Amino acid sequence: MVLELRHNSPLIGARFDPSGRFVFASAQDNSIQRWELSNQRKTALTGHRSWVRGLAFVGGKLLSADYTGKLLVWPVDAATPQPERVLDAHQGWTRAVAISPDGHWFATCGNDHLVKIWSAASFSVVRTLAGHDCHVYNVAFHPAGMHLVSTDLRGGTRVWNRETGEPSRSMDCSILFRYDPTFRAGHGGVRSMAFNRQGSLLACSGITNVSNAFAGVGNPAVVLFDWRLGHRAEVLRPQAAFQGTGWGVTFLPNGQVAAAGGGSGGALWFWHPQQSASFHTVSLPNNARDLHLHPDGRRLAIPFFDGVTRIYDMGV
Repeated sequence: MVLELRHNSPLIGARFDPSGRFVFASAQDNSIQRWELSNQRKTALTGHRSWVRGLAFVGGKLLSADYTGKLLVWPVDAATPQPERVLDAHQGWTRAVAISPDGHWFATCGNDHLVKIWSAASFSVVRTLAGHDCHVYNVAFHPAGMHLVSTDLRGGTRVWNRETGEPSRSMDCSILFRYDPTFRAGHGGVRSMAFNRQGSLLACSGITNVSNAFAGVGNPAVVLFDWRLGHRAEVLRPQAAFQGTGWGVTFLPNGQVAAAGGGSGGALWFWHPQQSASFHTVSLPNNARDLHLHPDGRRLAIPFFDGVTRIYDMGV
């Protein structure tokens, strides 16, 4: 660990900006906090009226999506950031935002069962993709840019042609969902998605073996998909027993998979993609709620329930 960046409210999501100058973290007080890494200067972005989970960057702007369905557009490096646009993205929660590799498009998804593709130039919707029958939890562009992947509460995973808006295939991530008959509620969903640099593997993190939907009792896992074949390649699990959810996942430059989770404390796990059990675990001081890799490929930002964003340096 190299930095502890403190706030006075539990944190939800975190992202480094593409330049690597800042880290942004969303908080349960409805704010977004920006820290400049070189001097730890802290700046608040206020304008949301609910929690923010979706954070992404395009064209020098921060896009932030909240649980009322709003999408706000901010200047990344303004001294006193104010929202430049407030967009009605979805009915109900807007859960995630993803940017296309060329920066021309971004996608959102939400509780209205829809996925939307937007123009990054005009901030207008160019396509609405319907087909999910429950809350859509996450969305990601394939590195080649032609396809978009979306996943829902029940683990239904759809691959869309970005140009035509037509579905091209589906994949099964239902292992990250369970219906709890005691509470008569489903629990799960893909909480984080990431492609490796080659686009040959897709990682989806979440929770398995749910025994109590109300309390989120279960075990974290990362599902790896072989992109070319379209089927599940591996299910990655912590080597040591852990109760909770895998909230964030990423691929490291060397091809390894890293994920952070929270529940019965916090943990950071590392896997070789071909091996189901983690080969290294870092015990974390609190419940981790997201994970993002710095552009330098060395540092990880993890936001925590205790209100601290911790930056971990993995070395060369």
